[in-house]
Amino acid sequence: MTQIFKAALVALLVVFALPPAARAVEYGTRDEARAMAERAAQFFVEQGKDKAFAAFNDGTDGFKDRDLYVFVYDNAGICAAHGANKAMVGKSLIDLRDVDGKDIVRAIVAVQTSGWVEYKWPNPQTKAITGKAAYVVRSGPYLFGVGAYTTP
Repeated sequence: MTQIFKAALVALLVVFALPPAARAVEYGTRDEARAMAERAAQFFVEQGKDKAFAAFNDGTDGFKDRDLYVFVYDNAGICAAHGANKAMVGKSLIDLRDVDGKDIVRAIVAVQTSGWVEYKWPNPQTKAITGKAAYVVRSGPYLFGVGAYTTP
């Protein structure tokens, strides 16, 4: 074996010996976030509030994928479901701002039909503040969103 081949083999073995959390993280895309948000709004219409919010909170029925998860706010900015942090459910987050002072939840509840809301958010893997874009879909009194890191 050549020295380069041996070095590459050792490097490959080291990577696969690491626990999954230590390997490179694969992030969801904007297209995947949009598709999940649209599917969440449709699931809510078809299945009703109780079943939908339970699925979003638990990440079941395909509503959790890598760093993608569903969050739901009502028109007042009360969190109705949150696939990454159930402790947020029931809390008013209307005054939540990013590091630049952007009113994130106010921008989300301002969405009339559907669209993107961009902000900065801590990446849980790297701990760095990075760009994030959430695709938001309004259905009745709720706004269904899924965010994707734009600069992981």
